[in-house]
Amino acid sequence: MLMRTDPFRELDRLTQQLLGPGTWSRPSAMPMDAYREGDEYVVAFDLPGVSADAIDIDVERNMLTVRAERRPVAKADDVQMELSERPLGAFSRQIVLADTLDTEHIQADYDAGVLTLRIPIAERAKPRKISIGVGTGHKEISG
Repeated sequence: MLMRTDPFRELDRLTQQLLGPGTWSRPSAMPMDAYREGDEYVVAFDLPGVSADAIDIDVERNMLTVRAERRPVAKADDVQMELSERPLGAFSRQIVLADTLDTEHIQADYDAGVLTLRIPIAERAKPRKISIGVGTGHKEISG
Protein backbone atom coordinates (compact mmCIF):
# COMPACT_ATOMS: atom_id res chain seq x y z
CA MET A 1 0.00 0.00 0.00
CA LEU A 2 2.95 2.34 0.57
CA MET A 3 5.68 2.98 -1.96
CA ARG A 4 9.08 4.40 -1.14
CA THR A 5 10.03 7.37 -3.26
CA ASP A 6 13.64 7.71 -2.12
CA PRO A 7 15.89 4.91 -3.45
CA PHE A 8 19.02 6.89 -2.49
CA ARG A 9 18.24 7.26 1.23
CA GLU A 10 21.51 5.71 2.43
CA LEU A 11 23.50 7.97 0.11
CA ASP A 12 21.58 10.98 1.47
CA ARG A 13 22.39 9.92 5.04
CA LEU A 14 26.10 9.71 4.27
CA THR A 15 26.01 13.04 2.44
CA GLN A 16 24.29 14.64 5.42
CA GLN A 17 27.06 13.46 7.72
CA LEU A 18 29.65 15.01 5.44
CA LEU A 19 27.88 18.25 4.51
CA GLY A 20 26.16 19.15 7.75
CA PRO A 21 22.56 19.92 8.70
CA GLY A 22 19.67 19.98 6.27
CA THR A 23 18.17 23.22 5.02
CA TRP A 24 14.67 23.92 3.68
CA SER A 25 16.06 23.76 0.14
CA ARG A 26 18.02 20.56 0.91
CA PRO A 27 16.32 18.79 3.83
CA SER A 28 17.68 15.65 5.47
CA ALA A 29 15.66 12.42 5.45
CA MET A 30 14.00 11.21 8.64
CA PRO A 31 13.86 7.52 9.58
CA MET A 32 10.44 5.86 9.52
CA ASP A 33 8.60 2.59 9.94
CA ALA A 34 5.39 1.68 8.08
CA TYR A 35 3.11 -1.27 8.79
CA ARG A 36 -0.50 -2.40 8.58
CA GLU A 37 -2.48 -2.76 11.80
CA GLY A 38 -6.01 -4.04 11.25
CA ASP A 39 -7.91 -1.71 8.91
CA GLU A 40 -5.29 1.06 8.87
CA TYR A 41 -1.71 1.76 7.93
CA VAL A 42 0.58 3.18 10.57
CA VAL A 43 3.61 5.28 9.67
CA ALA A 44 5.98 6.30 12.48
CA PHE A 45 8.68 8.94 12.01
CA ASP A 46 11.59 9.43 14.41
CA LEU A 47 11.85 13.13 15.28
CA PRO A 48 13.56 13.30 18.69
CA GLY A 49 14.13 16.80 19.99
CA VAL A 50 11.65 18.38 17.57
CA SER A 51 8.80 20.40 19.08
CA ALA A 52 5.30 19.61 17.82
CA ASP A 53 4.87 23.13 16.43
CA ALA A 54 7.92 22.61 14.18
CA ILE A 55 6.24 19.70 12.33
CA ASP A 56 4.20 20.22 9.14
CA ILE A 57 2.11 17.46 7.52
CA ASP A 58 0.53 17.88 4.07
CA VAL A 59 -1.42 15.59 1.76
CA GLU A 60 -1.87 16.54 -1.87
CA ARG A 61 -3.65 13.93 -3.95
CA ASN A 62 -1.80 10.76 -2.86
CA MET A 63 1.48 12.41 -1.84
CA LEU A 64 2.05 12.63 1.92
CA THR A 65 4.76 15.11 2.93
CA VAL A 66 6.15 15.46 6.44
CA ARG A 67 8.51 18.34 7.21
CA ALA A 68 10.16 19.15 10.52
CA GLU A 69 12.90 21.36 11.88
CA ARG A 70 15.16 20.72 14.85
CA ARG A 71 16.38 24.05 16.10
CA PRO A 72 19.45 24.61 18.26
CA VAL A 73 18.88 24.90 21.99
CA ALA A 74 19.50 28.40 23.28
CA LYS A 75 22.73 28.50 25.24
CA ALA A 76 24.10 31.03 27.68
CA ASP A 77 27.07 33.17 26.67
CA ASP A 78 29.47 31.26 28.92
CA VAL A 79 28.66 27.81 27.43
CA GLN A 80 31.33 26.19 25.29
CA MET A 81 30.16 23.27 23.10
CA GLU A 82 32.45 20.25 23.49
CA LEU A 83 30.61 17.76 21.28
CA SER A 84 27.62 18.12 18.96
CA GLU A 85 26.41 14.96 17.19
CA ARG A 86 22.65 15.46 17.11
CA PRO A 87 21.65 16.74 13.67
CA LEU A 88 19.98 20.14 13.46
CA GLY A 89 18.14 21.73 10.58
CA ALA A 90 15.28 20.73 8.31
CA PHE A 91 14.02 17.18 7.75
CA SER A 92 11.54 16.00 5.15
CA ARG A 93 10.00 12.79 3.88
CA GLN A 94 7.52 12.12 1.08
CA ILE A 95 5.47 8.97 0.68
CA VAL A 96 3.17 8.03 -2.19
CA LEU A 97 -0.04 6.64 -0.70
CA ALA A 98 -2.07 4.02 -2.54
CA ASP A 99 -5.52 4.92 -3.87
CA THR A 100 -7.00 2.42 -1.43
CA LEU A 101 -6.13 4.60 1.59
CA ASP A 102 -8.52 7.23 2.99
CA THR A 103 -6.43 10.42 3.02
CA GLU A 104 -9.40 12.44 4.36
CA HIS A 105 -9.21 10.75 7.78
CA ILE A 106 -5.50 10.64 8.66
CA GLN A 107 -4.80 10.93 12.39
CA ALA A 108 -1.49 12.31 13.69
CA ASP A 109 -0.05 11.92 17.20
CA TYR A 110 3.31 13.06 18.51
CA ASP A 111 4.72 11.46 21.65
CA ALA A 112 8.25 10.92 22.96
CA GLY A 113 9.86 12.15 19.74
CA VAL A 114 7.84 9.85 17.48
CA LEU A 115 5.27 11.20 15.02
CA THR A 116 2.67 8.49 14.34
CA LEU A 117 0.24 8.77 11.44
CA ARG A 118 -2.72 6.40 11.20
CA ILE A 119 -4.19 6.16 7.71
CA PRO A 120 -7.43 4.15 7.41
CA ILE A 121 -8.09 1.86 4.49
CA ALA A 122 -10.91 3.25 2.34
CA GLU A 123 -14.25 1.47 2.60
CA ARG A 124 -14.23 0.76 -1.14
CA ALA A 125 -10.98 -1.20 -0.74
CA LYS A 126 -12.16 -3.46 2.09
CA PRO A 127 -13.39 -6.96 1.23
CA ARG A 128 -17.16 -7.24 1.18
CA LYS A 129 -19.72 -9.96 0.65
CA ILE A 130 -21.94 -9.75 -2.42
CA SER A 131 -25.39 -11.28 -1.97
CA ILE A 132 -26.97 -13.22 -4.78
CA GLY A 133 -30.61 -12.56 -5.59
CA VAL A 134 -32.83 -15.47 -6.49
CA GLY A 135 -35.22 -14.73 -9.36
CA THR A 136 -38.92 -15.67 -9.26
CA GLY A 137 -38.91 -16.99 -12.79
CA HIS A 138 -38.50 -15.75 -16.31
CA LYS A 139 -40.12 -12.53 -17.41
CA GLU A 140 -41.38 -12.07 -20.92
CA ILE A 141 -40.49 -8.91 -22.72
CA SER A 142 -43.20 -7.69 -25.00
CA GLY A 143 -42.90 -4.97 -27.54
